[in-house]
Amino acid sequence: MTSGAPLHGRPTAAELVAAVAEFLEHDVREATSGQVNFHARVAANALRTVERELLDTADSDARAALAHLGFADEAGLAAAIRAGELDERTDDVTTCLRTLVRHRLAVAHPGYDSE
Repeated sequence: MTSGAPLHGRPTAAELVAAVAEFLEHDVREATSGQVNFHARVAANALRTVERELLDTADSDARAALAHLGFADEAGLAAAIRAGELDERTDDVTTCLRTLVRHRLAVAHPGYDSE
């Protein structure tokens, strides 16, 4: 197996999620109306978010921003902010938070992540 090849072969998890989202977006929505149509749209949107998370290669930027402040995850950063441990590093914290928010928006709401 070559480097970067899916561990479990094809279809990948992202491809499976995309296929189900496509089915909901087209077949189910075209064949339904009202509440079922709305729920199919919500489910398809949720699956598209999962697909983007699975395909996300930019999380290294968010991890690097956290590491720059000395944290492995957002929970640790949030606890330190609440405790006032980073009050002297407001510029670094602001930069980190902007990176984290941009990353989240890129996954959850593509297009909203640009300044």
